[in-house]
Order: sequence, then C-alpha cells, then structure tokens
Amino acid sequence: MSLSQTVFTPSFLSSISNELRIPHPRPVLSYSRIQTNRILCAAKRTGKRRYPSERKKLRTEQKEAAAKVKNKLEGVWRLSKLGVPVGDDPGKDSLGISEGLLQAIAKVIEFPVASMLPEEAFSVVRKSFDARKILKEAKFVYTVDLDVKTLLELEPRAHDFIFRLEPKLGLVEHLSPEKTVSGDLISVVNECRRVNGDAAAGEHEPVVINGTGGGRSKPRVAVVGGGPSGLFAALVLAEFGADVTLIERGQAVEERGRDIGALVVRKILDMESNFCFGEGGAGTWSDGKLVTRIGKNSATVLAVLKTLVRFGAPDNILVNGKPHLGTDKLIPLLRNFRHYLQSAGVNIKFGTRVDDLLVEDSRVVGVRVSDSTDKLQSSSKDLKFDAVVLAVGHSARDTYEMLLSRNVELTPKDFAVGLRVEHPQELINSIQYSDLAGEVRKGRGKVPVADYKVVQYVNDKDEDLSQSSSSKRSCYSFCMCPGGQVVLTSTNPNELCINGMSFSRRSSKWANAALVVTVSAKDFDLLNLTGPLAGIEFQREFERRAAIMGGGDFTVPVQRVTDFLQSKLSETPLPSSSYRLGVKSAKLHELFPAHITDSLRQSLSMFEKELPGFISEEALLHGVETRTSSPVRIPRSNETYESTSLKGLYPVGEGAGYAGGIVSAAVDGMFSGLAVAKNFDLFDGAIESVIGKAQGAGLVKY
Repeated sequence: MSLSQTVFTPSFLSSISNELRIPHPRPVLSYSRIQTNRILCAAKRTGKRRYPSERKKLRTEQKEAAAKVKNKLEGVWRLSKLGVPVGDDPGKDSLGISEGLLQAIAKVIEFPVASMLPEEAFSVVRKSFDARKILKEAKFVYTVDLDVKTLLELEPRAHDFIFRLEPKLGLVEHLSPEKTVSGDLISVVNECRRVNGDAAAGEHEPVVINGTGGGRSKPRVAVVGGGPSGLFAALVLAEFGADVTLIERGQAVEERGRDIGALVVRKILDMESNFCFGEGGAGTWSDGKLVTRIGKNSATVLAVLKTLVRFGAPDNILVNGKPHLGTDKLIPLLRNFRHYLQSAGVNIKFGTRVDDLLVEDSRVVGVRVSDSTDKLQSSSKDLKFDAVVLAVGHSARDTYEMLLSRNVELTPKDFAVGLRVEHPQELINSIQYSDLAGEVRKGRGKVPVADYKVVQYVNDKDEDLSQSSSSKRSCYSFCMCPGGQVVLTSTNPNELCINGMSFSRRSSKWANAALVVTVSAKDFDLLNLTGPLAGIEFQREFERRAAIMGGGDFTVPVQRVTDFLQSKLSETPLPSSSYRLGVKSAKLHELFPAHITDSLRQSLSMFEKELPGFISEEALLHGVETRTSSPVRIPRSNETYESTSLKGLYPVGEGAGYAGGIVSAAVDGMFSGLAVAKNFDLFDGAIESVIGKAQGAGLVKY
C-alpha cells in the first residue's frame, strides 16, 4: 500500500493494561489533625482557563516563533512533551527511540505510519517519568530532536509533513544553529582560544599585574575550595593558560572516604575532612543530584554535564529528566577531574586551610595558609597571587569571620531550616505509583525509584513574628534522597547537623528528605542576632540544641511525624532509621521557636493532602537540618564577578550566595573563571559568546 493510500488513525496510541493504571488514593492512617492556616498555591492556567489577555499574548508569541523559521526543511525541530505509556516503553534505563516513542512523534508531525519513520533521524534530548494522579495512566515523557536532513534522506515521503509543521510554544520548536551547539567545557574553551589566536600560546600582549612592572603573561590565580565551583573555575583558567593553584582544606576523595568511615564507624570527627569539607565539596557524599532550575537544556548546563561525562559520569545524565550520580559515581569522577587538572598544570594543595587574605592598597595580593590539621596555625605561610577566586562552601564559617575582619562586605541571606523526614521507600513507592510500585525493584525495575517534591506557602492573617505566628513563608521538601540514608554533616563536635545521601542505584529501604521553612532577618532578630553573620549564629543555635537533645556523641534526636503533630514524646521502639550513629526519642516540637514549628506542622498537613499516607506511624523526623544554602552573600560585580569591596577577590558558588547544588555551582564557577580570564586579557570578546548568557550576580534560581 502506498503512502498516499494510507489512512491516518490514532489506533496505535493504545492504552496500557488496567493493571498498570493508578487507582484512587487508598485509605490512610487516621490521626488528630491540627488547625491549619490559609495556604497560597496558585495553579498555572492552561487551555480554556487562560484569561483573554493571556490567550492573545500566546497567539502573538506563536506568530513570532513562526516568523523566525526561515526554512522548515533544514536544521532541527525539537519536539517536547511526547508521552509514552509505561506499557509501551522499554523503561527508565532505555534512552533510545522505541516503537512507542515513534508513535508519539508520528502523532505530532501527523505522519500516518510510525513504523516508517527512521530511528536514525531522531535523538532523545530528555526523558522523565510522570505518574501524577491527575493522569489516566503513568507515562514516560520525552523531548526529541528531529534532524530534517537525515529524515528526508531516509524517508523522502516525510517532506510534505515537515513542510506543514508549525512551531507550538513548549511543544514544537525550530532550533537555530547556535541553540544546538554545545560541547564539554574543555572543547568550548579550546574553540574560544582558536578563534582568539590561542592566548595560551602567548600571542597576546604581556600584561602588567598589580602594578609590579615588567609584565607577566601568566597571571597567578588561587582558587580556594575544591567543590564544583572551584573545580570548574580552575578548569577554565587552566585551559586559558593561567598559573592556577587550587587550595582545599579537606582531603582528596580517597583519604576523605577513610575519614568519613572513621566518623560513621567510630564516631571520630575530623573537623577538616568530613561530609562538608574535602575534594568535591559537600555534594560528593550526597545523592549527587544534577537537577537545576537554571535551564536544563541550556548551553551552560549542557557544558557542565558533558564535562562530567568526559570525566566518567554515565551518558544518561544528558537525557534523564532528573539526572543524578550518587556518591559511588562521584568518587572516581572526581579522581579523573583531579588528574586532568594536574596534567593541565594546576597545583593542587589538599589539607591546606586559608587563614587570611594578604591585602595591599585595598587589593588582594595573596593568601596566608596553614596545614589544616594545625589548629594553632603555627605552620602558616604566605603565598602571593594576582587574584583569588573564593569558592568555599556554605559551611566555611571561619572564612566568613575572616572576611568580616578584613572589611569585606557581607550581607545576610534568607535560607531554610527544618527537620529531615524518613519513610520506608516502599511506602513512598506505593503513595506515588500505587499498582506500579512493584515495578521499582530497588532501582533495577522499569520505573524510577519514587521521589517527591512538595512546596506550600503558609500565610497567617496579619500577625507578625513577634507574636509567634507563622507569618507568610514557604515550606518545602528539599534534597529528597530516594533509596538513601541520613548522614551527619556536622563540622564541630558540639553541633549536630544532618543531610541525606544515596548511591547511584538508590537501592536502600529508606527514603528521606528535608522538610524546611524559610527564615530571614525577622527570625534572627527574635533571638537578638544581628549583623552579617546573624544567619550563621542562627544555624549554630539550633545545631547546639539538637546536639543537647540527642545527648551527645552525634546521636540524633528523632520523633514520629504523628507525635510531632500532637506535641508528644515518641514511645520506643521507634521505626527503623538509616542514620548509623544512633537515634534518641526527643521532643522535636520544642526545638524551634513556635512560629517555625507551626509552619512545619501546617506544611506536613498539606503534604498529606498532596501525598496521602505521608503522615504515618512509620515516618520518622530527624533533627536538625540547617545548611540548606548559604546564610551569607558576598556582593560582587555583575560583569567582572569581582568583589565590590575588595579588588582581586572573586567570590563564587554556593558559599558566596550565588548557587545551590552541584550544577548551578559549577556553572557559576565556569562563568567566574571566564570573567577572571577576561580581566587578565587571556581572551577577547564577550563571555556570552563563549558559553551563553549567565544568570546574573543577583539572581539565584538554584
């Protein structure tokens, strides 16, 4: 039968079997509900629910998008939100073009026979799993690029269908060439050097640095901190030919792993090498999440992800809708990253703490360092540099104090505090997937291990914090670790702080996430905490309270969610916990001020509505989670990334208040490295021409 005789029907869009459908929520545990205040949660209007002005704007944008397409029969068409039912998909680990996906593509381009479409013409850009209860059935959702040239070479009869294709906002997009170009960071910088006449080869004019005279073609740059921002800043600068020294107070991942083992097994805390400090930063011993809000398909994010792949990350992080690595994948990756930096000439100093900045004429000229195991700093020595990239993490509290003593401008920043809740992973699978829960199989099944992300906005009338009301604040789940464990992130034996982590398969029997509420200067004022470091003192206050509640020796205070809601001490035996250093029943409802506790309770009640079964006798709260993001911001220039109060200092990453998470920190480090290279004339042109547009110094999307 010829193509012209083929009748297009939707018959190929068959539903999956009834066994895979998600039923109505099952009955949940009965408990005494508390009175909740008004919840603000604005849903996005779609379809007929849009206002006339919104529909008019949408039509205008559609026309503008269509006008930009010069030739439909060239380049790449990006097809988004292609749904494939679970029964028609090979599963989460398959990233190729399946028969079910071809059927979804054929429907969008209105091609009558999906089996005639050549797989070679399509590539998967993004794949995620959608099991929301509002859907008739769970499905995998794809974003696919259609290469027109390949498609027409292999299937010429698709010509008319592509010619009739029109852009649809959020669904169908014709990509311009610049939108499709993105390599790993090393390739990007090498291409920039080639275009600019290979600055690293000395073809640019020597520059005079710090007014010393004589000129030097290789600026000496210190990068302080070996987390994502520091590593990517060092990589960019080394590729552009700078003389880079990377200084990290903690140890390399191999020795850091032994130090963490000593903490978990023998409760020996190394204050300089632990879950927070060391190669890779705090994200190394975590879930290794690569999810970000700064544009998952942007050139900047793809450059970071492709660089991680170059150093050993699996290819699927380029496609997965919620990419993650896991600690077991991060450790060899970081080792490869380190070896490359060293081969590029970077001098890496582990176990070296920066105790002070060397300042002359209001400009940084170097750093004072010491052996990080030397608490008395008797081994200190001065190292001279032309610039210092400050890429410390959010737990480097002594560094903030040092900066303040040097009159570097610091501003307090809002962050979030709360508790970490843990459920049996099977319970979360059941809540999210219902009958599909059996397809998880400890991370080896057809569907991903179930996770969740919940955000609510609690608003309490017109009262203020001084009256212990909850006031308006966001309450949300943070750093959800499916198939993970709760771990200790304290950097001082007198303080107790926790986080979550998981390995790449996410195969443990527990699921944990932080349940946190935002705090600001108003909350700090209630404890008589003022000044730039008020947020840090706020964190310390509750970390010390948690340590006392736990009874010391890193024992974590815990409480059933049901008992937290009813303000009563949990009776033993408690539900099992993944935390390995011991737990103790405690009155966590007395840990925070009343307005924070009330907000946590209200959010829990609302989470129960979103996830029926979330409030359970099996759900265990752990205290305390305070280090969700930096409590401090170091103001810097939007263009040069240089501190606004001290020349030669470049504050970047999460510790400086400009990122949150592995990817956004890496992106910020990448742009800071480019800014420093440009400031020292290591390349010409605009930074945006190298890797795209940055988010801006004042905008943090994480």
